[in-house]
Amino acid sequence: MTASNAEPASRLAANQLGVPGVVFLVLAAVAPLTGAIVVMSLAIALGNGSGVVFAVLAVAAILLLFAVGYAQMSRELVNAGGFYAFVVRGLGRPAGLVAGFIATMGYNFFVAGAIGTSGFFTSIIVTDLVGIDVPWYLAGLAMMIASFLLARGGIDISAKVLGVALVLETLVLAVFCVAVLVQTGFSLSVFGTDVMFGGSIGISLLFAATAFLGFEATALFGEESRDPHRTIPRATYAAITIIAGIHALTVWALVSAAGVDDAQQVAVDRLATGDFVFVLMEEYLGSVLLDLAQVLLMVSLFAALLAFHNMAARYLYALGRVRILPHGLATTRGNGAPQTALLTNFVFAVAVATLFAVLDLDPIMTLVPVMIGFGTLCVLVLQLLAALSVVTHFRRARDTRWWSTFVAPGLGLLGLLAICVMAIDNFALVAGSDALYVRLMPWLLVVALIGGLGYAALLRSSRPRVYEALGTDLERFDPSAPPVDAGLPAQQ
Repeated sequence: MTASNAEPASRLAANQLGVPGVVFLVLAAVAPLTGAIVVMSLAIALGNGSGVVFAVLAVAAILLLFAVGYAQMSRELVNAGGFYAFVVRGLGRPAGLVAGFIATMGYNFFVAGAIGTSGFFTSIIVTDLVGIDVPWYLAGLAMMIASFLLARGGIDISAKVLGVALVLETLVLAVFCVAVLVQTGFSLSVFGTDVMFGGSIGISLLFAATAFLGFEATALFGEESRDPHRTIPRATYAAITIIAGIHALTVWALVSAAGVDDAQQVAVDRLATGDFVFVLMEEYLGSVLLDLAQVLLMVSLFAALLAFHNMAARYLYALGRVRILPHGLATTRGNGAPQTALLTNFVFAVAVATLFAVLDLDPIMTLVPVMIGFGTLCVLVLQLLAALSVVTHFRRARDTRWWSTFVAPGLGLLGLLAICVMAIDNFALVAGSDALYVRLMPWLLVVALIGGLGYAALLRSSRPRVYEALGTDLERFDPSAPPVDAGLPAQQ
């Protein structure tokens, strides 16, 4: 009996997603409505006020420069390991293990924190709209269960659900932008040099970067895409451009509605209640559409949870497939869904959220800062490692396409490096808490570094075939290729 016959299915379903499907998965993770209400409000209040419009466009430019090299790498490499696979190709197996551990921690932490965020806001909105008091934990748990069931149903189903959610939440933002344009107009003074470069522009750039989290997931769905060598680069460019357009126009509308000179103070005054966007929406759209916006905020939070649940599972699946993590994580259903990886992420996230609920801790003050704060930092560092890998890989290959493989991605690399330095230096601000245990969280990156390098040395000496498979798995997308794990010893 061959290894392929003896083991359960371990291949993701191919040809499930086109460019729109991948873009929906990415934009849902970005959660435009949630980003406007939470992230952009903080950026306006704590950063450089109306200059956040410029900050969004500047971050988009950095990411598009990186995407030029990313696109070239995507045409050579398609793997469910996403940026982990990029790092293996560009920086080698030890660095790839470090990236894999950072990605696994980041995305799994993010899902656990998203239970807290979605549960907290859903509880408040349900109480406000219908008068029913729903504990945050039960609301978050219901969303997590629904996310798991949809993700288990196949990536194509997730993409369709996320597409509907994305259209709805983007529509309400578009209506608000049009209302501001008609009633007040968009002020061009946001592009004055004193506005763009005034205040704490570094903080604005940092928050703007967190608002793009999720775009890197295009690489995760390569094996499940149609014609991935074209789909993934196109989806990446489209995702970054659309995210930039939505965020920039929304912030422009918000600061124009509040007054370019007064927007920062208005946002600061609403920090305690967190309703800066809702107050402006009620003023320009009325109470009925405000209620609709609140409902769509719940939809936006659910969509982000579903998207990150799928992403976390792909990293668990990829590391299980090469036996870095238990090989059972690579088990898939008949529809290609990585069911064991999905279940593992589900159990971890629910267990963490349950612990905080049992201890009766405020999710926004404890669960969210620890999980989403650190998850955000992990994803930013992962983007940086991927950018370094792209530049290194093509320089090692002596590629002659200097603009697309060195200059553009190199500039993107420098921009991402600056953002990561700011994120670490201002981690308490990113996390939303200055508690000592929160400020110590970035040291887990050092743990991942030591653990990844140490595990690589251990594999190289005691399990060389598994160590070698880290490289050969990178071509897994080829349907005609034999199973990479055929003949490998069972996970001990």
